[in-house]
Amino acid sequence: MSAPHQTGAGDDLRRDIHTTLLPGFAGTSAPDWLLERLRDGLGGVCVFGPNIVDAEQLRTLNASLREANPLAVIAIDEEGGDVTRLFYDRGAPYPGNAVLGRLDESELTERVAREVGEALAATGCTVTFAPDIDANSNPDNPVIGVRSFGSDPELVARHTSAWVRGVQSTGVAASAKHFPGHGDTATDSHLALPVVDVSLDTLRERELVPFRAAIASGTRTIMTSHILLPQLDADHPATLSPRILQGLLRGELGFEGVIVSDALDMKGASGVHGIPEAAVLALAAGCDLLCIGSDNSDAQMDEIVDAVEAAIGAGRLPAERVREAAARVRALSADLPEIPAISPGIEPEHDPEQLAAFAAAFEVADAARARLGSASRIGTVVRVDTVANIAIGVAPWGPFAVSLVDEAPQWFADAAVVPVSEAAPLADILSLAGPVLVVGKDLHRHPFAVEAIQGLRATRDDVVTVDMGWPSNDRAYADIATFGASRLIGSALLAFVGSALSPEKAGVA
Repeated sequence: MSAPHQTGAGDDLRRDIHTTLLPGFAGTSAPDWLLERLRDGLGGVCVFGPNIVDAEQLRTLNASLREANPLAVIAIDEEGGDVTRLFYDRGAPYPGNAVLGRLDESELTERVAREVGEALAATGCTVTFAPDIDANSNPDNPVIGVRSFGSDPELVARHTSAWVRGVQSTGVAASAKHFPGHGDTATDSHLALPVVDVSLDTLRERELVPFRAAIASGTRTIMTSHILLPQLDADHPATLSPRILQGLLRGELGFEGVIVSDALDMKGASGVHGIPEAAVLALAAGCDLLCIGSDNSDAQMDEIVDAVEAAIGAGRLPAERVREAAARVRALSADLPEIPAISPGIEPEHDPEQLAAFAAAFEVADAARARLGSASRIGTVVRVDTVANIAIGVAPWGPFAVSLVDEAPQWFADAAVVPVSEAAPLADILSLAGPVLVVGKDLHRHPFAVEAIQGLRATRDDVVTVDMGWPSNDRAYADIATFGASRLIGSALLAFVGSALSPEKAGVA
């Protein structure tokens, strides 16, 4: 083998294997093992919320990564909504896809995506694993929901094109996900293997419509999904399926960019095989860049590299497939934007008129307007705490994130906040000061939340429920549905409720 090169391609196959790998790491500065592997050609790094303190720290971190390997991909899950990494400590100042889809203004979607891209470029990130372009056809979907632009494939396609254009205008690469579509699932692929038992014709009419739009708009990368489509490949989830990646994505759809695997530490990918073997199968299937996970180690990278080398030696994985993958990854990074010398401010500001415009996406029952309009205040806010899916994590959400950054309106500051969870159900319903505002996400999917709401409604007539997730089709537990729980949408909700309360009853002239 030839000596490893500091950048670019070489004859060293082990270096090419490294170039296909995208691990995460623990901490807020790059560990020595990671920097050494970057110098040996590691494809890049995926940055997560716990790696970030603030914009300047992230810029400094990313500069150190790029110094070790100027061609390193620095990827981040910044969807501009509930899933945020840049604002993991305080919630995102963006509306999120479902709100954008409901407003259905392509220019607004493109502008928001451009704002996201500008913030990422300012901190030195080069790829965002966004937009989520799954058509959310199942209201019980536990992992997509408001991350989607909507359930109508044509609407999703319109906003897919706008988002890709917007973010890539800043030099940051988009990654349309999760191919071939994660919207019709009721299982979280972080925890198990979802099955979507539909025909190729159904996929063409529904799931593939946004992906065609993403490809036509020039998305630099596409991320796979760990879902099983038995009518296409009964043996392998999409990430590990040559029929789906090479036959459908490369062949039928004509995608020529980088295929990125969703994280291989997810059970949908490695629950059966383990991560090293999943890496071999993903490369053989057609993935070019393997997202490994969020907290990886030097020893784990050795296991993966050794497994890929062994598979090549055994004839299970052609060496040319690895070289081809590595070449695509290097091409992705060939024209990276420069990292600024100092990170500018990345927090967009929104005035009351803009908040009202985002609140226009809300779905509000007449009864909720009447209850709020007959009240001068909110006595109690019942905060429904559910376990967030792994993609969202523990980022602050909704109105509860607002006070971390801004001063909350008086009506909200004066209300008693009563947290409710599966471990701590609602008690003493009658003793709660009214009116009662119940705020949660995906309320219909959580039996303890349904029980709490039913108990409140059975004993009181001053209850308004706010679902900041994706509500059930019948809206049974969503007097107000916001279709998003980012900090920005939390601000819009606070402004909406404040404006709906009766100024006459509050004694306001």
